[in-house]
Amino acid sequence: MDWEIGEILEGKVSGITKFGAFVALPGGKSGLVHISEVANAFVSDVSEHVQVGQTVKVKLLSVTPEGKINLSIKRALPEQPRTEVRPKRPEQPVHATSAPRAPHNVPPAAETSGNQEFEDRLKKFMQESDSRIADSRMYAEHKQRRRR
Repeated sequence: MDWEIGEILEGKVSGITKFGAFVALPGGKSGLVHISEVANAFVSDVSEHVQVGQTVKVKLLSVTPEGKINLSIKRALPEQPRTEVRPKRPEQPVHATSAPRAPHNVPPAAETSGNQEFEDRLKKFMQESDSRIADSRMYAEHKQRRRR
């Protein structure tokens, strides 16, 4: 049978592996639903989402030149509106003892001076780190020469 990429097909789960599920398609062919294409949520065990013999709707993703058929269960599902995953942060109360915060509309000059200060500190750290690494290497090489 000839199918088109993106076509929704119905098939039966014929096998489950740790990396996905094999689905028997009409016409005697079978394809693989990779573990990343089983559900919209994280899947650690495929058998928690599908069972052998279960009829599933799959979307045809691709067919390789060798004849391997790649399928997706999650893409065959109807589109669901996306919900906000992160909860909104509650407003933090302002305490009289807390230091005042800088306004959100900080002038660009103040931003660059803060960035420059950070850059200077980072540069100093990197120089010290490189120096320590060089000392450590020299010590290790010296130790190796003594053993010979």
